[in-house]
Amino acid sequence: MKMTPLLLLLILRVSGVQTDSHILQYYCTAVSASEFGQPDFSIVGFIDDVQIMRYMSDVGRDHPVANWMKKERQNYWDQETLISKQLEYILKRMVVKTIKRFNQTKEIHYCQWISKCELRDDNSTSGTTYIRYDGRDFIYLDKQREIWIPTMYVAELTTQEWNSPGKRLANKQSRYLDNDCIHWLKKFLKHGREDLEKRVRPEVKVWGHRQSDDVTRLQCLVYGFHPRPVDVKWVRNGKDQLPSDERTQILPHPDGTYRTRVSVKVAIRLGETYSCHVNHSSLEEILIVKWEHYRIHGVIPGVVIGLAVCIGAVVYFYKNRRSS
Repeated sequence: MKMTPLLLLLILRVSGVQTDSHILQYYCTAVSASEFGQPDFSIVGFIDDVQIMRYMSDVGRDHPVANWMKKERQNYWDQETLISKQLEYILKRMVVKTIKRFNQTKEIHYCQWISKCELRDDNSTSGTTYIRYDGRDFIYLDKQREIWIPTMYVAELTTQEWNSPGKRLANKQSRYLDNDCIHWLKKFLKHGREDLEKRVRPEVKVWGHRQSDDVTRLQCLVYGFHPRPVDVKWVRNGKDQLPSDERTQILPHPDGTYRTRVSVKVAIRLGETYSCHVNHSSLEEILIVKWEHYRIHGVIPGVVIGLAVCIGAVVYFYKNRRSS
């Protein structure tokens, strides 16, 4: 696969995955100066949420991260290294120019190029590329019109240069997203299909914590699932979705599975039911776990109260009998 320096601008990738699809994505980050021992340029590549490669400027070579990426021959990694070095040059220059155009100080600033393509189960595809400067949207690719669009006034000079007839950067980037990116995604999927497409059913635990006489916080913990995308929600009476009070990030476990937790605050009323609904690609149908009203913190208040009354009655009867 032969690539020009401009076609390079392609090879960057982001994170994020949807059920029933796969995404090849890259992050390419250039900073104005190295910080805390970190390199001033890096590229990390992912398929879905699995990191497949990395390039660090202090090392100066592309390396496989996922074991199954080692199936690519050395020639591939040599070629990718050349592309990464050219990208390093291009994006470092962009940072320097943008700092001058903003008239900024010598504080550390960074530019990040993000590019991804997606292949869905119905064989349809999509792709996107955008650039951020200091975490803010800077430039994005309009793939349909094949032009670069600035989202900051400072980016206008860059987009004018990239959109000039002699450059044809947007055209090359669009062709990459539609063709080369999808080609490599399909090839990498063959390498790592067993790892990427494994399905592990989630485990679910629900509980409640009474915060006041009127309010109870319900918790739904979903864990041990793969792949990462999952939909978790609390439902009242089997049909009314409740807005979450707190929703944690989907976090990884060391065993390669994930976990998340969703909570809601509710006013418990007689006759109402509450259940946690979990939708995941490993399930044939939505997993529904009901919360029992009488269980709060694993204690059954009615049983405890009843037991206390019985004990009190026995003690009272025994004392009266001894005194008579």
